[in-house]
Amino acid sequence: VVPNLTIPFMKIVEGYLTSKPVIVDSSLKIRLKLSVDNPASVGADRICNAVAGFQKYGGPLVVLDFGTATTFDVITKDNEFIGGIIAPGIEMTANILHKLAAKLPKVELRFPAAVIGKNTETNIQSGLMYGTVDLINGLLNRIEKELGQQIKTITTGGMAKVVTPYLNREVKIEHDLTLQGLRLIFEQVKNNK
Repeated sequence: VVPNLTIPFMKIVEGYLTSKPVIVDSSLKIRLKLSVDNPASVGADRICNAVAGFQKYGGPLVVLDFGTATTFDVITKDNEFIGGIIAPGIEMTANILHKLAAKLPKVELRFPAAVIGKNTETNIQSGLMYGTVDLINGLLNRIEKELGQQIKTITTGGMAKVVTPYLNREVKIEHDLTLQGLRLIFEQVKNNK
């Protein structure tokens, strides 16, 4: 998902291996349908997550990926990626608070014992961690309301293990979902040739 590195990495792979790499993007002929305004704008990570999530759980499904941003990928029962949500990631938000507010320290990303913090560190932790949980719970409720049906939810990414237990619904954690998606996409592309 770093466009200016795609070509250099392709050249490295082609230089060391005898096969041409598969670049994950909207042009691939795979089973996932990208039903969005601009399919070319959907990131490779989101395509991989949608493919693997649907393969394992079916739909309707929301895949939450805790990375630099927190992404919500919505996949229908018919294996269509219909869009989603991109929100600031917890680590990115913590770094911005620390860098832009002179007196706010960098804090450990963990849940404090109480929502109402008793010091600056627990105030920040509460805002970051409980704020993220409430953002996720609220947006998942809005997605279900908009779809008019219940959704399955899975999480992946660096903070999935920390945040998922605090969500107010059953959520499965899939630590290597993106890699699973890469494998599945490669198999689909290979079988199409």
